[in-house]
Amino acid sequence: MAKVHITNVVVLDNPSSFFNPFQFELTFECIEELKEDLEWKMIYVGSAESEDFDQILDTIYVGPVPEGRHIFVFQADPPDVTRIPEQDAVGVTIVLLTCSYRGQEFVRVGYFINNEYADPELRATSHSALTDENMEQENMGCSVDENSLAMPTDTTQPNGVNENSNSLAMMEC
Repeated sequence: MAKVHITNVVVLDNPSSFFNPFQFELTFECIEELKEDLEWKMIYVGSAESEDFDQILDTIYVGPVPEGRHIFVFQADPPDVTRIPEQDAVGVTIVLLTCSYRGQEFVRVGYFINNEYADPELRATSHSALTDENMEQENMGCSVDENSLAMPTDTTQPNGVNENSNSLAMMEC
């Protein structure tokens, strides 16, 4: 049985300016105390062609985590536009939320993000740079990639063997 269940993710401030922070309200349940921190990452995928353009927007640690229901807002500054290839600046991309325990990622949830000009006249032209204040981002919904992997437990042996290898994280959007 899973020890962590991500029960809800709410996208806050959507749509918004491209240059505003990303904000996600995450709700998760822990069916038993976790002795160590959960590591959460927010990753902006700068290009579908290469992970070299991915940007870790923020990493936070939550824990130790007592049994029960937990809610927090994960906020991160927008990506560095100078690290996004010009041909990928406008259009659809992905923001990933990942969670790891004891150094092992066990859940990854992706959200489609559409970057475009708020002004319809600007949309009609072939602009591709993210330098204009008229750019906006719209989160188009959950789960381009929703992976639940084996979650390490506090009883994982030093050699990496997990005594509860069937423990997975669950996600509902």
